[in-house]
Amino acid sequence: MARPSIGAQASRLARDLPLGISSTSSRIPKLVYGTAWKKDQTADLVYLALKTGFRGIDTAAQPKHYDERGVATGVRRAIGEGIIKREDLFIQTKFTSPAGQSDIAPYDFNAPLADKVHQSVQSSLANFTIDGQEAYLDSLVLHSPMDTIQETITVWKTLETYTPHRIRNLGISNTTLPVLQALFNDMSVKPAVVQNRFHNRTGYETDLRAFCREQKIVFQSFWTVSANRHLLQCSPVREVAQKVGVGAVAAYYSMVLGLGGTTILDGTTSEHHMKEDLEGIEAVGVWAEGQGASDWASALSSFKKLIGEL
Repeated sequence: MARPSIGAQASRLARDLPLGISSTSSRIPKLVYGTAWKKDQTADLVYLALKTGFRGIDTAAQPKHYDERGVATGVRRAIGEGIIKREDLFIQTKFTSPAGQSDIAPYDFNAPLADKVHQSVQSSLANFTIDGQEAYLDSLVLHSPMDTIQETITVWKTLETYTPHRIRNLGISNTTLPVLQALFNDMSVKPAVVQNRFHNRTGYETDLRAFCREQKIVFQSFWTVSANRHLLQCSPVREVAQKVGVGAVAAYYSMVLGLGGTTILDGTTSEHHMKEDLEGIEAVGVWAEGQGASDWASALSSFKKLIGEL
């Protein structure tokens, strides 16, 4: 089956998700380009991802594992060449605690916690300043809960001061359900995204994802392929890949997206795989909404059972 190109009217499976509790104007693509560990290739790979069709970028103010400045360089190049406008791009970065930093960080290690947050955010806004435009971030994620709930609340309340204009949405990564529930219940600005590992050691975050769906929080999956090679070979993924004529990764990504309220961090460095992933989930979506509707429903049901989501 020939794979359709991605167009303005994307299938529901590939369509952007609304983001945030109170604002439906902010949206996040189903595939977000992940930039961890790209090092000196970061700028070129971000530019390539945007040129290929990605419209979401994830990074962090954590020089130990990310080159946020390189990400911004790739973004500015794509905007400068007219490939994309800033308003059509979803940019997400993170505040990382001192425990997650090397000796180089975007803040003074001796500063009070709230000041660390301000320094990190200002550094990120400076990196993503586009000529003649006020810089803003579509999402800023707390990289992980702090050592205590009080420190986590301090960071969150400091981030809230930038919403809704300089930071459009707030999120948290590497979190447990109780911490997420506490933030959702107690904070003025509710979490809009949760970025967690998707693997069997955490039961594929079934309970946490259920809470996210209930509260309209977008779940961002990472380690989606690297921690789940066995799922690439499972029967429902193979069935969808064969019937639609797409690769195993695209079929598998489609299954994860089919769980609902989910986006995926895709960090491939291959232009071929970038195109294959973007076009593949669109092709599966078109098939699932048309002639393959019954087969898709059956395959998705089987996939849910495999990961314990009944």
